[in-house]
Formats: sequence, structure tokens, C-alpha cells
Amino acid sequence: MQRGYLQLTMDIAKLRLFCNLASSLHFGRAAASCHVSPSTLSRNIKQLEDDLGVSLFVRDNRSVILTHEGEQFLGFAKEVIQQWETYQESLLAQADQLRGQLSIYCSVTASYSFLYEILTEFRVKHPGIAIKLHTGDPAQSIERILAGDEDIAIAAKPDKLPAGISFKPINSSPLIFITANNEDWQGKSWKDIPVIIPEEGLARERLNIWFDSLGIKPNIYAEVKGNEAIVSMVSLGFGVGVAPQIVVDNSPLANKVKRFDPQPDLGPYDTGICVMEKRLKSPIVNAFWLQLANDK
Repeated sequence: MQRGYLQLTMDIAKLRLFCNLASSLHFGRAAASCHVSPSTLSRNIKQLEDDLGVSLFVRDNRSVILTHEGEQFLGFAKEVIQQWETYQESLLAQADQLRGQLSIYCSVTASYSFLYEILTEFRVKHPGIAIKLHTGDPAQSIERILAGDEDIAIAAKPDKLPAGISFKPINSSPLIFITANNEDWQGKSWKDIPVIIPEEGLARERLNIWFDSLGIKPNIYAEVKGNEAIVSMVSLGFGVGVAPQIVVDNSPLANKVKRFDPQPDLGPYDTGICVMEKRLKSPIVNAFWLQLANDK
């Protein structure tokens, strides 16, 4: 049994190397991230391809691209790794010592507005769990959860929650229109006002619906990833932007912007923790989830 366990561990290691390369699409970066040499990474990927009988990547001197078979195998590999981690965590949980890693994705604002307090308590209760934190555009939060890239994400609740996702609200903030302090758009039509909007996500969807309801084709100055970047561009006088009020209030540029008048109503921006329901089988993920329930 020990020999089989060691073989399985080695196979999981290959799957981790494959997933890392599939994410970075760069042998040098993937090798450095996994703490192996590029030749070791290349050899393991070749062995994996030989075992499967298919090519997982198209390689040349400049790029690495997933093949169709590679894209299909990626979902399988992530699922196997998650199941393996869940099994290992369950063994440790039985020994009353949760150890392992929890990956979390959120925006920069969410990291200090919500996550600090949550993680402070969680780390006291579970010092053996390492936190892997990624920050970025909140519009990508649920997508990263669905793809299996993260265990937990802080996200805006969409108007329709995808199947298989559990969501626990932690804050509600209105979406507000903002402009630079020295800008005055009184009397101007929305067709003439430059707007700075998110590339995607809940705020973008609500904006599209609102403009469509008025029969207006907006004068889009810029499409931006991340609410913090929208506040920054607005503060520089590039146009009127839309962002959750909590982001504006916590921005270092809050004193350089003001609410646009009149203020259209785009509805609430409900922020919370989301997780794939099947990931709650993981003792580590479930411990984080249960703490949130106990905090209510």
C-alpha cells in the first residue's frame, strides 16, 4: 500500500506541474513557481503526455499553448488534485490538526475591508492552515471559483447565482456614480458625458440595463478592470465613473471625487463569500465557511 501511495503522490505532483504550466503558459515561470528546473518540468509533462497518448501543449521557441485535449484534461486534473487534497485534509482532521492551504481571491478593497477581520480570527483557530491570497478584478471572482482556481472568493452577488455556488453575504453597498471634485456636468446629456465603466461584472450589467432603458448609447471613455482603477481615473478628471460606495469610501483618492448629481439608482451591490458547494467537503474550506456562519 505504501508503494501505491508513493506512486499516487508522484502522479499528483505531475498534475500540479501540468496545472501550473497550463496557467502560466511559460516553462520558465512555471518551473520557478514549482521549484523545479525547466528540464524537470519538461520531462514530467512529456511523461504525462506519453501516459495519456495525446499532446497537451503546442510548443515552439516563443510560446506554449494548450491543445484541445489539454484544455479538456485541465478540468480533470484540477478535480483530481482537489479530491486528493480533501482526502489528505480529512486524515489530518481526524487527528484534530487541520493543516494545509486555503486559496482566496478578492479585490484589493475587499482584502482590507473584510478579509483582515475574518482571517485574524481564522488564523488563531487554525494556525496550521496557510493562506494563499490572490487579488484582482472582482468581476472575475466567481469565474475563478467555477474554474477551480480558488477555494474561496469575495465577490459581488450576481443577479443570477450560478448552479453549484454557495454565497454568504457580508456587506451591501450601493453602486454610485462619481466624478472629480472640479468637474460639473450640470445640463449636459449622457450622450456627451464621458463615462468610465467596468469591462465586465455586475456593475457593467446594471449599467447596460440602465442605459438601454433610457435608450441611450453611452459615450464610453474607458473600460477598466477593477473598481479601484475606476476611482483613480475619475479623480484625474477623465469622466464619470461607477463603483461600489464602499470602494469609493475606502479609496486613498476619496477626497478627490464626489457623488454625481443627480444620482441614478442601479440597485445594491451585495458582497459576500462564495464557494463551490462540492468544495465544502474539504475540512479546510468547511472550517472557513463554518466560521463565517458562527460570526453571524
